[in-house]
Amino acid sequence: KGTQAAWIKETYGIPQLSTGEMLREAVAKGTEVGRQARSIMDAGKLVSDEIINRIVAERIDEPDCVNGFILDGYPRTLPQAEALDRMLDEKGLRLDGVVALEVDSDILVRRIASRVEEMRARGEPLRPDDNPEVLKQRLAAYQAQTAPLVDYYRSKGALRAVDGMASISDVAAAIGRALADTAFRPVQDRKPAAGAHKPAGRAQKAATGRK
Repeated sequence: KGTQAAWIKETYGIPQLSTGEMLREAVAKGTEVGRQARSIMDAGKLVSDEIINRIVAERIDEPDCVNGFILDGYPRTLPQAEALDRMLDEKGLRLDGVVALEVDSDILVRRIASRVEEMRARGEPLRPDDNPEVLKQRLAAYQAQTAPLVDYYRSKGALRAVDGMASISDVAAAIGRALADTAFRPVQDRKPAAGAHKPAGRAQKAATGRK
């Protein structure tokens, strides 16, 4: 997901916004919502959807999002998706597309197990998430909380399903084809009007939105 979001960022010339990064940035800047988030995190609690939604709303109003943005890993739940709909509507934006990377969970678990064994054989340090059991827990959480978003966005005609098990380049090409029927365009394909210095409008992984 992160790899493909970075490719979209480069290809379409828009910022990649991940919830973790936005949260850390808001805390570092000491904004009102950032201070609220920090007090919650310092207490060892999870940041609420309300605060995450506010951070997203503030972030997409910043100048670097004028031509669009990629939401990487947000929304993760139906309440977040519904809040995003309201947020974009208030700002006069719409989604260009929601990219769902479809994967085989059993193959993922086997790949992780194989990678762990190879890393151990080479004496390489393991990350906390280099663990098949941790991946199984994350997959279970995805099925419970995030998978329902597939039907939610499909019903809106926004879903773009892509085979996430292919090579990195093939996945990127598939995403490009999936977005080709939207108003969202790669940087080199944009044709500004005479005298314009940059494309007009706004565009937006999981989401690309435009005025």
